[in-house]
Amino acid sequence: MRGVTAMLEREVPATIIPSGDRVVLPEGAELRVMQTLGGNITVQDPYGQLFRIDEKDGAALGAEYAPQEKAAGDASAFHEEQVWEQLRTVYDPEIPVNIVELGLVYACKAEPLPEGGQRVDIQMTLTAPGCGMGPVLVDDVRTKVGSVPGVKEANVELVWDPPWDQGRMTDVARLQLGWM
Repeated sequence: MRGVTAMLEREVPATIIPSGDRVVLPEGAELRVMQTLGGNITVQDPYGQLFRIDEKDGAALGAEYAPQEKAAGDASAFHEEQVWEQLRTVYDPEIPVNIVELGLVYACKAEPLPEGGQRVDIQMTLTAPGCGMGPVLVDDVRTKVGSVPGVKEANVELVWDPPWDQGRMTDVARLQLGWM
């Protein structure tokens, strides 16, 4: 999908990358689709500015970008690996690598709640402390982890210690970025 040009069929709220500011892109805007990983769509306008369009608004770019129906799971069959699977669907909108492979997830712990279900606590960081996309990524993590069957609470804490560096990336990430 990278580099495909699409025209917005309606106005769409979007997030400016990397500032994290919210804007509305006008109907008829011509945009180049840069990445469609994790459900959200990163687009570029003719001036080179990047924007992230939320998955729920993807259809405004055309039917091929419409959100896919997700199957409901059995809440009684919770497995922590399901949380990690969801974390692997969260992508930095500028880097085509998920946050797990980038080494941004420092801790993930699930605990049963007395009333049933699970509370999942996640500590994560960003590639740069000043990244305006931090709140967007934290919200993505909270939403996707909260969608795991059996999860009743998803708490995400943004931490800065230890600071992230490229040494935290997996070999998979390095390979995806052409660094190996």
